[in-house]
Amino acid sequence: MKTAYTLILLFFSFYTSVFSQEKFLTKDDAIQLVLENNFGIKVAKNQVEIADNNQSILNSGYLPTLSGSASAAYNRDDSTIEFPGQFNTDGSPRADVNLNKAEAQRYNSSLSLNYVLFDGLGRYYNYKVLKERYQLSELQARETIENTMLQLFSVYFQVARLTENRDVLKQALQISRDRYKRAEYAFEYGQNTKLDILNAQVDITNDSIAMLTMEQQLINAKRDLNVILNQNLNDTFQVDTIVQFIPELQLEDYLAKATENNVAMLQTEKNLKINEYDIKVNKSGYLPQLGLTGTYGWNLNQSAASAFFPGTNNTTNNLGLNASLTWNLFDGGSTTVRVRNAKIAYDNQEILKQQIALEVDRDIQNAKAIYDNLIAIFQIQEQNVITNQNNFERSREQFQLGRISSIEFRQAQINLLNASTNKNLAKYDAKLAELQLLQLTGQLLNTEF
Repeated sequence: MKTAYTLILLFFSFYTSVFSQEKFLTKDDAIQLVLENNFGIKVAKNQVEIADNNQSILNSGYLPTLSGSASAAYNRDDSTIEFPGQFNTDGSPRADVNLNKAEAQRYNSSLSLNYVLFDGLGRYYNYKVLKERYQLSELQARETIENTMLQLFSVYFQVARLTENRDVLKQALQISRDRYKRAEYAFEYGQNTKLDILNAQVDITNDSIAMLTMEQQLINAKRDLNVILNQNLNDTFQVDTIVQFIPELQLEDYLAKATENNVAMLQTEKNLKINEYDIKVNKSGYLPQLGLTGTYGWNLNQSAASAFFPGTNNTTNNLGLNASLTWNLFDGGSTTVRVRNAKIAYDNQEILKQQIALEVDRDIQNAKAIYDNLIAIFQIQEQNVITNQNNFERSREQFQLGRISSIEFRQAQINLLNASTNKNLAKYDAKLAELQLLQLTGQLLNTEF
């Protein structure tokens, strides 16, 4: 038993030296790391960048298009021209004409400029849609960041809770060690039996096992946090265990403005605006389109000499300007159908907005009730720790005086241990409930943690 006891002491001495060398990861440090490294946030930022590219003037249709073309052709002919039945003036047959390596070249180049002066305002409202989609993508990225923040602090507070529980267990283990030493001394002087030593050894073993289990849970929780932070899984650190709650008056102010700041409601407003512009985009099909086209061309033809004509070089420059007006007076009703469907989509978005508003209101009321309940539980658990601490101190005095048994003393110790761990759980549960309430009010990213 003494060998096992020695191994336990060596093990916890090792852990103490390891944890004393850990870096301190503050809440602000964790937020900075997750904003820079988290996979989901990186993807969300890229989506915003895509939407930003889409809303630029280069994707608006307002700029003209310019196209160029060029071509070159080369021909070489070897030909023989015969004149059957033809005679020269002297009566001799007319000789054949041989044309060898008769070369001809042709070069063409042109520029074409096209610009739509008016397209029924479809381009104008499409551009507005792209602007709204960019803002929508920012809201979606914000939602991703908020959800990631909740995930971050859920694990961060898990690490903090397990750290505090480990400290509580460490104190319990130290108390059991002291009790074991006192039991040994008392046995040597004949003041108690071997049973008291055995009971103390059993309690040391149980506390050591609980400590080992807690250490493993803490290591696993830190790995979970490293995944969210996208850093080495085996990086070790200590976290901040101090929790501060937002004043009630400030929270009430947030709740009063929740509808204006809730990210789900803001996204619904953006979608409604996009649907409104979609109706106007489709209505542009009723109006005419006016466009301009400008062309410039350069041509060079070099022809070889023939039997009857000498070779020629022909250079041509041409400039053209064309205006066109197109009005689709009747397209079989397809524009009308698109407008009707766009209006229905708008109505559906209105209905969805009402539904989301009701759900958000419900979620806020539920979250506030849960938060108030958990705050009350935390305050009760704080008082319970004070009560159990006083009970434990009195029990320790009575135990040292020999007025209560080791079993009664152990029960007081267990009660204090349970009260402390329950208080830790209540504290972080209440803080997480507060963060969830802040997310619903749209203030999660505006709060000091």
